[in-house]
Amino acid sequence: MDIKFKRVLVTGAAGFIGFHLSRRLLKNGCVVTGIDNLNPYYDVNLKKARLEILTHSENFSFFKMELSDREGLKRIFDNTPFDVVVNLAAQAGVRYSLENPYAYVDSNLVGFVNLLECCRHSKIKHLVFASSSSVYGANTKMPFSIHHNVDHPLSLYGATKKANELMAHTYSNLYELSCTGLRFFTVYGPWGRPDMALFLFTKAILESKPIKVFNHGEMERDFTYIDDIIEGVIRVMGRLPEPDSTWNGNNPDPGTSYTRYKIYNIGNNNPIKLLKFIEIIENVLEKKAKKEFLDLQPGDVIATYADIDDLIKDVDFRPATPIETGIKHFVSWYMDYYTKD
Repeated sequence: MDIKFKRVLVTGAAGFIGFHLSRRLLKNGCVVTGIDNLNPYYDVNLKKARLEILTHSENFSFFKMELSDREGLKRIFDNTPFDVVVNLAAQAGVRYSLENPYAYVDSNLVGFVNLLECCRHSKIKHLVFASSSSVYGANTKMPFSIHHNVDHPLSLYGATKKANELMAHTYSNLYELSCTGLRFFTVYGPWGRPDMALFLFTKAILESKPIKVFNHGEMERDFTYIDDIIEGVIRVMGRLPEPDSTWNGNNPDPGTSYTRYKIYNIGNNNPIKLLKFIEIIENVLEKKAKKEFLDLQPGDVIATYADIDDLIKDVDFRPATPIETGIKHFVSWYMDYYTKD
């Protein structure tokens, strides 16, 4: 597709999604500035390996810093013009938010308002930011739609992502900052996070260790392959949100606005049962899993399922990578990466 922007800031550039987005942008001829704090939430060596690939391009520059570093962030914006800013930096993980809530406040709230302030003062054309399917929380009406109310999060992580959406809307209203939020649904693929199910299950099965199957396997996830996520992000980056002329304060639509603000789901639109997901991994690895069935964990939701009608209508894209194909690609990367020595 034709890229309408040239200079991009990607926060969380050493993370799973940030790495893939930066690599794709660089291949498309963009000049990319990356920010990441390289925190030890998971293996820092994996983050450094991603960065090493990105730094092969002369069009990539990197700053190791926290978004909560207000002055440091301001210096980057003062010294470098950006067409689009993509915020993928966040303290991730639902379960970890029960153990270390302050990490989510510092990164997801303080860091995000610092970024909003920099975008405002630098007159950034478009801020695209990662939200999460976790904002749907206690909702049970399926598929999850951006037009549904999302006021009942089940985890602090989900609450901070909802807060990001509200903060971005405020800046769009006050300062005419174009903002687009993306609710990602269970992203997986090569270079994925070690705390995610596919990584954990693959590692445990290969090591003949039991895998933890929460809610006794009675869960569904809308697993979305990383390449589909990146394609959706890039298409959205090139589309400035327009005010919705039909928006009505008497019957407010949560998914659109009277200002330059928009939310999209990016999901596979095809939920997979957890036990089926495990079966596919077993088939690819040609090895059976030892399963340890456990109760539902605090903060977890039983099912996720993305309504992507707005994404299709506005940017003409539907994620479509079959789960079998995506898992094969992940396992191939995993075997290569962890046996390359």
